[in-house]
Amino acid sequence: MTNKISSYPAWPYVNGPLHLGHVAGTFVPNDIFVRYQRLRGNDVLSVTGSDTHGTPVTVTAEEEGRTPREVAEEYHALAVASLKQLGISLNLYTHTDTENHYRITQQFFLKLFRDGYIFQQSDPQLYDVDAARFLPDRYVEGECPICHYPRARGDQCENCGNLLDPLQLINPRSRFAKPGETHKLEVRETSHFYLDLPKFNKPLYEWAKQQTHWKPNVLSFTLNYLRGEGADENPTGLKPRAITRDLEWGVPIPPEVGNYPDKRIYVWFDAVIGYYSASVEWAQDFDLGDAWKKWWTVAPDVQSFQFIGKDNIVFHTVIWPALLLGFGDGKLPLPSNVPANEFLNLEGRKFSKSAHWAVWVHEFLATYDADPLRYLLAANLPEYADTDFKWSEFVRRNNDELVATWGNLANRTLTFTYKNFDKRVPTPGALNDDDRALLEKSERALQVVGEAIHACRFRDGLQHAFEIAREANAYLNQTEPWKTIKVDRERAGTSLYVVLRVLDNLKTALYPYLPFSSNELHHQLGYTDDLAGTFETRTIAEETRDHLVLAYIPPKTNAGWKPSALRGGEPLGEPKALFKKLDESVIEIETSKLGK
Repeated sequence: MTNKISSYPAWPYVNGPLHLGHVAGTFVPNDIFVRYQRLRGNDVLSVTGSDTHGTPVTVTAEEEGRTPREVAEEYHALAVASLKQLGISLNLYTHTDTENHYRITQQFFLKLFRDGYIFQQSDPQLYDVDAARFLPDRYVEGECPICHYPRARGDQCENCGNLLDPLQLINPRSRFAKPGETHKLEVRETSHFYLDLPKFNKPLYEWAKQQTHWKPNVLSFTLNYLRGEGADENPTGLKPRAITRDLEWGVPIPPEVGNYPDKRIYVWFDAVIGYYSASVEWAQDFDLGDAWKKWWTVAPDVQSFQFIGKDNIVFHTVIWPALLLGFGDGKLPLPSNVPANEFLNLEGRKFSKSAHWAVWVHEFLATYDADPLRYLLAANLPEYADTDFKWSEFVRRNNDELVATWGNLANRTLTFTYKNFDKRVPTPGALNDDDRALLEKSERALQVVGEAIHACRFRDGLQHAFEIAREANAYLNQTEPWKTIKVDRERAGTSLYVVLRVLDNLKTALYPYLPFSSNELHHQLGYTDDLAGTFETRTIAEETRDHLVLAYIPPKTNAGWKPSALRGGEPLGEPKALFKKLDESVIEIETSKLGK
């Protein structure tokens, strides 16, 4: 049965370039997932975009003396270029500063407000006396009251993942204060709109209890958050949460609610709505009418997945489902799985823009190919614990695994066959037990790898494919067709035929991970169609402004997630090396750039 699968990576803030930590936990696993689902023949919609709102963008704008829109547009364009070069095959990558997103976010707000899920009240908020400004939560930093992390933000502690209020922070500091300055902070009253989350507490808890297929950390965090101090039959974890801020950048409050020129709908509310609004925009931009609705209806064949970092769990397993329940009246599907990943660190330290401790995606791809990066990130994916990007590990895995194991298997098999068998797949003789065993393992790998990908166990899938590649190398070394051809041409051709079929199977299994090299190998094996698809960058015109989007266009003919169809006598493409060996000097060159 063809399933309708929607898959959404989290929206990155565009207050700077994308770094490897951004793409490791969200974009790369999402792309592995959707490329597999497309080859399976499922109907896939995968959309997201740049989060252009919120205080991260306004803080950067103030630091650089520019407008928030100027900052957002610059780094959004850079994100588009980076994701395209990395091969992130989203149906649409847009951003939140669009008329479409404003309209739909206001629709959510108005529906929830009219149905009694949003209310207004005055509450104390931190006020920076020296800056003469109220401090929206990311303008405040301080010590987390729960885990005592010293640089917790006013909305959330990135260390323990708990949502916070700025007034909870210990020794709060204003982001308006320059280094060495201390601004006077006071608590003053201000009025905001609140999402009445307690009204969703019990239905969300009952729903979450059924998600036993979620990662244990995601499920336990969600259930504990919802349960709070209450019991199973009466969970009490949710409290009302403000969804507006004293800002001039963001989605305006709907005029039907009142006139609030100095307030905006806050970023954590509008960003998750982007999954819905980007789905609508995708159909509009490509003249597909209401096609988006296929993925936004409750049905047995509809599934949705959201790829996020662990700091975003509560927004995607609690707040976003609450908005869907309130806005959709039970007619919108809740997430099927939220496979949150842990963090990717860099050479033993957390990524830090301010400390220049980062590897920026666009700079990486200016020097190195995309597939080696995708390979390392997938092999080192922080699925259950934080992992570390090390330049030494990148060089080692590139040279020892991509070049020496997988690339060498493909290149030496194809080069020898192309030269000695008239540029064609050899016609095999009778297969022996070893031949059949290796072929069967490579065909079974499609099932094993596919099941691992669908279960979001990406590292397991990749490791299994490479185990078969290593077995194929051992088989080739054992059969030695370069020697056998001198005494038994048919037997040499048979062993090469077996390895070519194995390459064909593994090329498919590895395509979600390594789309560029798999597509190249697809052609070298003689296929004239395409695995990879194409990317299209568009400027979409709206009434008051244009915006830049990136879209992936799948191939017209789907090669499919199926065993090799190679037959003896079929022509081969010209062999070429799939990967480049890296010099050890790369390690010192690249690590010396960190922190500068």
